[in-house]
Amino acid sequence: MAKTYPALASKMSHDIGPIENVPLRVQVADQLRNAILSGRLRPGTSLVETALAEQMNVSRAPIREAIQILQNDGLVETIAYKGKRVKPLTAREVEETYSMREAFEVMAVRRILDNNVPVDSLREHCDAMAAAAKADDLEALIAADEAFHRTLIQIADHNLLFTSWKNLYLRIHQIMALRQRDERNLSEIAANHPPIVQALADGNTDLAIKLISDHTKILGDFDPETIAETP
Repeated sequence: MAKTYPALASKMSHDIGPIENVPLRVQVADQLRNAILSGRLRPGTSLVETALAEQMNVSRAPIREAIQILQNDGLVETIAYKGKRVKPLTAREVEETYSMREAFEVMAVRRILDNNVPVDSLREHCDAMAAAAKADDLEALIAADEAFHRTLIQIADHNLLFTSWKNLYLRIHQIMALRQRDERNLSEIAANHPPIVQALADGNTDLAIKLISDHTKILGDFDPETIAETP
């Protein structure tokens, strides 16, 4: 019978993690999803399996499977006799996305204030946004912005709210990236967030709700048709 070494096994369980074996279709889907959400693949862009396979140096099978994953996410659609494409944004979808975002984030703000939740974690993301804006790094700013709003929802401590928000944020991320690639006023975007955190820290319910509502009504600042590419 082989000997066991409990102390060694215990140490190894803390120091050594599992080997990740991510299927190729998932890796491909992640890359394509990032390209869509960052605005590099714009709404309406055709997804041609042969071209993508050559570009990504893989066979067509994982490309096909990855596109199906993205179709399940609602980011890709099939057009009869034409194939797959990045799903276009409509003005109505943009408006509905932002109205839902406002409802979710106002609810989160109310719960944070009702439960006196500390907001120091939000300040860290504000600092990251400010640094990204100073460096004119759009990708970093979008990531920090998403982290800010994800944290806002997380610290509200409502599981169903968080699950719903994650599904909605796929589209929010895409809309933000498309809009901000055109406007590029990164300093203004970053500056919108610290006042929200300060109102939360001060326990000022009316101001915090007003600020988060104004922030999520970003749709009013531009014509959604400018990012809603239709067939």
